[in-house]
Amino acid sequence: MTKSKIYSTLAPFDYFLIVGVVACSVIYSSLSGEWDLLGMVAAIAGLVNVVLCAKGSIVNYLFGLVNVSLYAYISFKSQLYGDFALNALYYIPMQFIGFFSWRKRGNVENSAQVDGRRLSWKQRAVWGGITVLSTAIGAFVLAKVGDPYPVKDAITTIVSIIAMLLMVNAYMEQWILWILVNLVSVYIWLQFTIAHEPHAALMLIMWLFYTANSINGYRVWLKISR
Repeated sequence: MTKSKIYSTLAPFDYFLIVGVVACSVIYSSLSGEWDLLGMVAAIAGLVNVVLCAKGSIVNYLFGLVNVSLYAYISFKSQLYGDFALNALYYIPMQFIGFFSWRKRGNVENSAQVDGRRLSWKQRAVWGGITVLSTAIGAFVLAKVGDPYPVKDAITTIVSIIAMLLMVNAYMEQWILWILVNLVSVYIWLQFTIAHEPHAALMLIMWLFYTANSINGYRVWLKISR
């Protein structure tokens, strides 16, 4: 399979993810009797965003802008101020930076696609050290200021920042960090769902599909970053 085919063709698993998050959102809303349109749009836009990202499509950033804007609002309403700041002050600007960065690395066969690349072993060691050290410092600081979940919040915030930096520069290793972030986010939103927080159930559904896509994204980028 050529790179262009990998990039441009949505596989059955991709359709499963997109249709799945829509179906789960509709089913949940029907059963609960609460049609959370804001959470539904955020979840769908976010899933389309990460599916297209896994395919190396530059268009992913358009859906990403919708997702992070809505997720910032939802996080603020749920008093997840760290997530709010991360999305409003970092993810939103990075959608524009990523879009233009990927355009510069456009595939010769399709300018709407990006050519993935890999870190060297030395770069992996450096970025791995930065990730671990930054997360440890972040968890320590959050614990000092009274954050009830310092480690989880440090992972979702700091590791996400580093993963996004790798993403806008089209590095395959981003997916390893996204898998970690997504698993921790699933746990966090599961707790909020149990506590009946607004929008929490749909956010949980979104993060579950994110986790599945990040695993698939890692598999795909192992091929397109050769």
